[in-house]
Amino acid sequence: MAKSSGGPRDPRVARTRRDVIRASAASLLEEGWEATTHAEVARRAGYSKATIYAHWPTSADLMRDAIASICEDTTHPPANGNLHEDLHDSLSALALTLSEGRYDRLMAGVIERAGHDEGARDLRDRLYETATTGVRGVLAAHLRPDDVEPCLAMLVGAILVRATYEGETVTSAFIADIIDRALDRTAPS
Repeated sequence: MAKSSGGPRDPRVARTRRDVIRASAASLLEEGWEATTHAEVARRAGYSKATIYAHWPTSADLMRDAIASICEDTTHPPANGNLHEDLHDSLSALALTLSEGRYDRLMAGVIERAGHDEGARDLRDRLYETATTGVRGVLAAHLRPDDVEPCLAMLVGAILVRATYEGETVTSAFIADIIDRALDRTAPS
């Protein structure tokens, strides 16, 4: 039996979905939530708005798949077993991502909507989980379980404030300092 032309296994549908999700993610990172419209995504991907609406009826649908793609493409530095070095590497990677400026618009759009939209809260939580996976893993391998989340908040919070709110470069010395300060309050397991 032949596959139907519109079925989920149809390579044309898979290609369309891939192209549109890539275009949506690029628009979201480059232009922000407000600018990532069906029309803009159609223009970037080279498909009609009708095609975009057929697969993603709402902007929330489009954002969900774009953010999922961004999260899936995120990588974290490998751990070598040294707590300070692994934290430094993971926090440096996070700082670099934030310094590129592309995630400011993405985070702002999600945070703005999270107060009144459960779907946006889910996206916010997914972005946070993705951004902090490397640091969380390092901490979980070395600290008592009840110390992981507070230490994670101190470390990631310091990087976020320095890079986004203060607009300052997150230096290696700054990262080393916040690691020492955060770990001073915990006892490795």
